[in-house]
Amino acid sequence: MTPAIHVVKRAKVFYRLHEYEHEASSTAYGKEAAEKLGIPEDRIFKTLVVSLDAGGLAVGIVPVSSMVNMKLLARAAGAKKAGMAPKADVERATGYVLGGVSPLGQKKRLMTVIDASALSHETVFVSAGRRGLQIELSPKDLQALTDGMYEEICQNDHGQHG
Repeated sequence: MTPAIHVVKRAKVFYRLHEYEHEASSTAYGKEAAEKLGIPEDRIFKTLVVSLDAGGLAVGIVPVSSMVNMKLLARAAGAKKAGMAPKADVERATGYVLGGVSPLGQKKRLMTVIDASALSHETVFVSAGRRGLQIELSPKDLQALTDGMYEEICQNDHGQHG
């Protein structure tokens, strides 16, 4: 049982666990989950940990089908710039390994920004804290359990890059 599963159990929210066989060679964790579980990529959300220029880390939760816009994420987190955090910082702050980073049950509570597209789904999928395991829950429960905020943080189709 992972810390993420403890969080949803303790909160007594509706959730479902979805397990699949993770291929050791795969580094496209979210896309692999979507493929193996037969779920559209816009319902599976990846948990990205970023370093902020103001110091500290923040979490961006975006659909596997999209790219995060670092400028929008930085602005939502109250910073000027954001960049992907180094692997060691991510694992130390969250207690999870890359590819299994859950937004739930992290060692250190980080500011969390969830892409607003999650609200268009009845349920979304996030990592349950290890590769090959996803938690399905409502976007509102995800927000409540992460103390997160909803913002548009994905790149649009007009060539804007983060």
